[in-house]
Amino acid sequence: MYRLEPPVVRIAAKSGMDASLQSISRVAIIIIGLVAAFAGLDQAQPLLAPISLAIITGLMASPVASALERYIPVSLSAAIVVVLFLGLIASAIALFSMPLSIWMDRLPEIWRELQRHMLDWQTVFETLGGVQEQIRSISGGEAQMTVEIEDGSAVEDIATLAPALVAQIILFLASLYFFLATRHTLRVSILSLCFSRHSRLRTARMFRDAEWFVSRYLLSITVINAGLGLSTTAAMWLLGVPQPYLWGMLAFILNYVVYIGPAVMAGILLGVGLATWDAPPAIFMPMAAYLTLNMFEAQFVTPQVIGRSVTLSPFLVFLSLAFWIWLWGPVGGLLAVPFLLIAHAVLRNSALLHPSRPASGGRSPVAANA
Repeated sequence: MYRLEPPVVRIAAKSGMDASLQSISRVAIIIIGLVAAFAGLDQAQPLLAPISLAIITGLMASPVASALERYIPVSLSAAIVVVLFLGLIASAIALFSMPLSIWMDRLPEIWRELQRHMLDWQTVFETLGGVQEQIRSISGGEAQMTVEIEDGSAVEDIATLAPALVAQIILFLASLYFFLATRHTLRVSILSLCFSRHSRLRTARMFRDAEWFVSRYLLSITVINAGLGLSTTAAMWLLGVPQPYLWGMLAFILNYVVYIGPAVMAGILLGVGLATWDAPPAIFMPMAAYLTLNMFEAQFVTPQVIGRSVTLSPFLVFLSLAFWIWLWGPVGGLLAVPFLLIAHAVLRNSALLHPSRPASGGRSPVAANA
């Protein structure tokens, strides 16, 4: 009896070129996926930005909602939190609209004052004159530096943007309500998808840390920003700046955007000084007072309040801030640090980083030294 043996198929080993091409193709697929994801985030910004802001706000307000849930139903506590935020939004619009429209209409006057003061700086214009002569000699023509200022009312701009703004506010409030009302059910549903007890523990710790990180950071920053806003209001009132409460509220809001917010606020107060006084020392007083207060807050208050537990790299904070502002504008600037904290919570409990990490008890202290 002869038994037929199956033929032996020999698979040729891959050459170095084939392996390199496969690696390059994988990298190309990853790059294409990232580009497609960035393009999708950019195009979906009107939808995703208010929803993301609502989730971050819900994480911040979750301790308040949890405290209310001890006495009232979950849906009612979520509604109370949403009503509180709606009242804050309405109050901010009412307080900001009129003084902001007045100062926006004064922008041409501020620019003229800036030009008038720059005329006194002869060395600056001598340098500009030398550059202009070089440009004229290179181009063979006359080079002129002109600045055009378009007159327009801030009220008209607000009226044009009002429908889209109202739609995004409604989407934000609805998302905030449903997130707060269903956050426990959502967490249970996601945990039910985990097949092992170990993965459920990791996911539960991930949710716990993300909520604790974001809520602790945002609540602490809110208290700090409120103190900075009140201090700025008092400083502007002592200096005789018109509408001091307006600059205090702006300082409160802009300080949520680390690095960039204080720089924008300093530029705004420089313009306010130009529109209020004529003498150069007095012009810089509002900006100098704010920068002094901000330096004290950034160097002493914030590190003492939220800088002892978890320290985020300033470089990572800057990269996150630059990326999200580039992608979503001012809303991205507000979400940059919370998104980084959520990523930190996910990586902190990731199975890739801690494959055999045991369950830890107690609360996770958190802060962000942004």
